[in-house]
Amino acid sequence: MKLFVGLGNPGAKYAGNRHNIGFMALDQIASDHGFSPWKSKFQAQMSEGTLTGEKVILLKPQTFMNNSGQSVGEALRFFKLTPADVVVFHDELDLAPGKCRVKQGGGHAGHNGLRSIHAHIGADYARVRLGVGHPGHKDAVAGYVLRDFPKADQGWLDDLLRGLSDGAQSLATGDSGRFMNAVALRVAPPRSSTGEGAGARKKTQQERPGASPVPAKGASGDAPASAPDDARSPMQKLIDKFK
Repeated sequence: MKLFVGLGNPGAKYAGNRHNIGFMALDQIASDHGFSPWKSKFQAQMSEGTLTGEKVILLKPQTFMNNSGQSVGEALRFFKLTPADVVVFHDELDLAPGKCRVKQGGGHAGHNGLRSIHAHIGADYARVRLGVGHPGHKDAVAGYVLRDFPKADQGWLDDLLRGLSDGAQSLATGDSGRFMNAVALRVAPPRSSTGEGAGARKKTQQERPGASPVPAKGASGDAPASAPDDARSPMQKLIDKFK
């Protein structure tokens, strides 16, 4: 069994905040994979389901961010799980918007939700770090994470959430590499080798400085043959010139 925890703050006032991207991730997973309706338990909203044969509990603590560990600790003890069975989805200031990284254990880096979880279950749990960018100064952090994602961010945010849901099955089985591949396919899909991209590459190759010019073709479509070497001696050339 796995316990997926999304961090955020309860209530409509905070629903669209950057700080609530963990809640958003769990909502996407629950919707896409047919999890049970949300219900109140462990001072949280909880939903249950199965991913590739692995039972998974989704947990959105309703204690406000700074006390998230209370809810996580209750659920952990009830289901007799260990910290190694826990995966926490949270916002990450130190990653560019739309970036995602998986981390096992380690410090809380000043994140109050993680700090609270550390206090209740220790540090040996997995984290899915979801980049929201940094406002540029530490004094602006609180206001930044408690503001909604702007409309300009909705494109990459939707791709990221769908990618997290695509990879949820791999995450449940502990395959973080395949999980990250699923996310990458959504946020950075591979470019086509045909069409405009290929044409642009061909043009660049032909026009780059120092490139050898492409010889012009004749009417037959073949490149013109080079002129034959002149085998005349210098004296013969001079004689021919005055003929």
